[in-house]
Amino acid sequence: MNARRSRPLVVVAGLAVAGVIMLSWTQTWFTVHLHAGAAVAAKVDADGAAAVPQYTALAIASLALFLAMTIAGRVVRVVLAAVEILLGLGVAWTGIAALRDPVAAAKGAVGKVAGVSDLTAVRRVVSHVDVTAWPAVGIAGGVLAVLLGVVVLVVQRSWPGPSRKYGAATAGAAADARAAAPVERDAVVDWDDLSAGVDPTAGAEPAVGADPTDGAGAGTAVDDTVGSNGRRSNDGAGAERGAP
Repeated sequence: MNARRSRPLVVVAGLAVAGVIMLSWTQTWFTVHLHAGAAVAAKVDADGAAAVPQYTALAIASLALFLAMTIAGRVVRVVLAAVEILLGLGVAWTGIAALRDPVAAAKGAVGKVAGVSDLTAVRRVVSHVDVTAWPAVGIAGGVLAVLLGVVVLVVQRSWPGPSRKYGAATAGAAADARAAAPVERDAVVDWDDLSAGVDPTAGAEPAVGADPTDGAGAGTAVDDTVGSNGRRSNDGAGAERGAP
């Protein structure tokens, strides 16, 4: 199998594993038989929701994780794969813990029928427990989740990254539009150009009708005026001094 084409298969497998974990959570795990007269019912069915309430959160997290892998970059994929391994370990561990002590796992369901809440009291009213195949299914789902996380760590290097084609095309179209139809420069337009990676000072032209020598001419005229006033003042002063 080509590693580049493995991403859709891995994602689909991850979604399927999350679905299996969720399915096992909805099924009956234990059938607890009670002593005669200890409760109003002779037996109690404890489903995955009662035995392992963590499964729903772990399955939903795994589902969202594999959906995120379809658009994630390489570094994020590594992080997601590590999280998936931890999620799978959590599913397997909680399933094994419930399987090792079914009475403790079914304590809530038994307590509602027998009217007791303490684990010791629950053990007193329980005669025996029948275990279904669904705990094994949930544990297998956790093991598969761990394996899928390891597979992602190995093959994700050859997966293509998120596409930037749309962003590049949009920036290019904006630059072409500005070049075809120049707009009046202001602070907002300059900021938009900087955000798009375009130099707002490139190709700047002087305002229409402006004379580049106006400044110099104005300076010369002022200097001449001041000088003329000075000469007139000096000439007047000399004339007054030389006057009889």
